[in-house]
Parts: sequence; C-alpha cells; structure tokens
Amino acid sequence: MDASDSRTVKLTTEQDVVSARQAVRQLCQELGFSLVEQTKTVTAASELARNTVTHGGGGEMRLQVVRNGTRRGVRLTFEDRGPGMPDIEKAMSDGWSSGDGLGMGLSGARRLVNEFEIESQPGEGTRVSIARWK
Repeated sequence: MDASDSRTVKLTTEQDVVSARQAVRQLCQELGFSLVEQTKTVTAASELARNTVTHGGGGEMRLQVVRNGTRRGVRLTFEDRGPGMPDIEKAMSDGWSSGDGLGMGLSGARRLVNEFEIESQPGEGTRVSIARWK
C-alpha cells in the first residue's frame, strides 16, 4: 500500500475485529514500525473496531498510509451508523462505560496514538479517526 492507497475492512462480527487487527499489524510492519509502535496501534485499532461492532452495530475501518513531509504513518478511520453518543466528553472520560467494560476503550485508544478525532451525533452514528506516525 502506498500513500495514495486505502483499504476498507468491514466490521460486523468478532472475526472482523480479528481481521482488522491483522490488517493493521501487517500495514505497520510494512511501514517499518517498531514492535512497540505496532502494539500500540493494533491495540487502539482493536478497541475501536470492537466498539464499532458492539456499540455501533457494525460498520467499517479504513486504513490509509499517510505522509507529512518525510514522515510516514498510518491513519485508521472507524465509522458506523449506530445510535451515536449523546455526550462525547463523558464517553472519553476514564472509567465511563456504556456496557460491561472497564471504560478504558476510547480514552485508552486516544493515549496510544499520535492523533485522535471523534465525531458522533445521536441517531446518526460515530466516526473515529486515529493516526500513528513512524
């Protein structure tokens, strides 16, 4: 995959979450990310993919190679058409969970990457975009 390419992974089942993790790891390896960088990116992707399936009712993850001058990185965008979040600030706080989890998914994912953006509207779904630079 080069800087102009992108790839989409459907996210509807737990197996799709596994496939998303594998696709992210492979792309990070191709870009020469260290093992720590790979692990952080894959972990963030796993949390966001699982949220897309569990809370968003399914959706997709788009993988892109990005460049900023001489730096290369990976941008991952997770999008669903689920119920959305009425209070993003609350959802981003440590310890808050809409389900049975520990409440570390969104806030934990944000700490593992270099860039994190979230957009959500009740009844319209959620879009989360993250980037990790090499």
